[in-house]
Amino acid sequence: MSTLFEKIINREIPSDILHEDGSCIVIKDVSPQAPFHALVIPKKPIPRIRMAEKEDQSLLGHLLLTAAQVAQRENLDDGFRIVVNNGKEGGESVPHLHVHLLGGRQMTWPPG
Repeated sequence: MSTLFEKIINREIPSDILHEDGSCIVIKDVSPQAPFHALVIPKKPIPRIRMAEKEDQSLLGHLLLTAAQVAQRENLDDGFRIVVNNGKEGGESVPHLHVHLLGGRQMTWPPG
């Protein structure tokens, strides 16, 4: 059964796409937690970061570099936050690895 993100990648569910390349897609979060909130989603369905393997190393780096490129394009010059949730207690709601890119306001610490 496909995850929500696989359906977005396959265009079965519409989404506001900010970037797409051969490895990932970046969409606006439908429930934003900051003035700017996007999700960087690998096209390879890795359920969670804990399940990534050594062969995924370059893909994981690509996700972070893509997040930084989108942040620059969106003028998040004063800063931004990158978050990866893992598991129920980590706040994971979709079992498909993704990177949250948040910005446009002062972030607080601790985050949650």
